[in-house]
Amino acid sequence: MYSATILMFLSMPLILGSLISFVIFLVYPMIIGMRIKDEEVLLEQEREGYREYKQRVKWRLVPFVW
Repeated sequence: MYSATILMFLSMPLILGSLISFVIFLVYPMIIGMRIKDEEVLLEQEREGYREYKQRVKWRLVPFVW
């Protein structure tokens, strides 16, 4: 889901031809990154075994990057 929204926001400045949408896109990946980190903290607290899952699965969003 997160990867799809990033791709969607990547295309918005080109489709709209708007400088404002480009600025929003620059901020959007940081917002998504913060959301993912908060979500992982919540999952560790609420779900048994999530910490072990995180150790097995190293890449969460983009393989070999993050």
